[in-house]
Amino acid sequence: MKLDVTGKRALITGASSGLGLHFAQVLAGAGAHVTLAARRLDKVEEAAADIRATGGQAGAVALDVTDEGSVAQALDRAGAVDILVNNAGITGEGAALDMPASSFDAVVGTNLRGAFLMAQAAARGMAERGGGSIVNTASILGHRVAGQVVAYTATKAAVVQMTKAMALEWARHGIRVNALSPGYVETPLNAGFFATDTGKALIRRIPQRRLGQLEDLDGPLLLLCSDAGAYMTGHSLVVDGGHLCSSL
Repeated sequence: MKLDVTGKRALITGASSGLGLHFAQVLAGAGAHVTLAARRLDKVEEAAADIRATGGQAGAVALDVTDEGSVAQALDRAGAVDILVNNAGITGEGAALDMPASSFDAVVGTNLRGAFLMAQAAARGMAERGGGSIVNTASILGHRVAGQVVAYTATKAAVVQMTKAMALEWARHGIRVNALSPGYVETPLNAGFFATDTGKALIRRIPQRRLGQLEDLDGPLLLLCSDAGAYMTGHSLVVDGGHLCSSL
């Protein structure tokens, strides 16, 4: 069975840059009609135009995942969604002793509550139409921890558990819910850090001795979104070069 999503409609949140933008490009390249969603409408409109220019099918909508009205409006504009990639998220870095409650709340509001609102709203439509696939972007920091990201690690662990709970409840509606848990993936935003001595030391702890590339997530994403993963639900698929297997 091919990793093919031809004819499917996919909505990707947090799609203005980084993983979300790449996920939209991958799904469009595999035949899906993609809707890119983010708060920065100009950015996703530009990205959607680039996808159309290369022969893909793409649209764009404004979306704030923390706002229930915005969530409902984005899904209405996206049409009958078969695939939701729940990718919007923020890091909220800072020491736990010093982090203001407002900063913690902001991370929870986007990474956990926002993911719940999107999945719930999308699942209601999927249930009416007989099924679909939801992929929640988690992280290896939902399975292990690191310093200075207490809110992020807490929300990503919650996303992994929420994925299982949703999968259990929604399987009867033909809806599969899985999480994609990337390890450290190189992007323009983190390239500077990984060039430092601290960053290089972190890379040496990865068994494959390298950072992930965006393309390393393509196969796992398509597996979870396509019929090739039809018997997979409630799973957290880790893509990390063996990082979670590294010795303490």
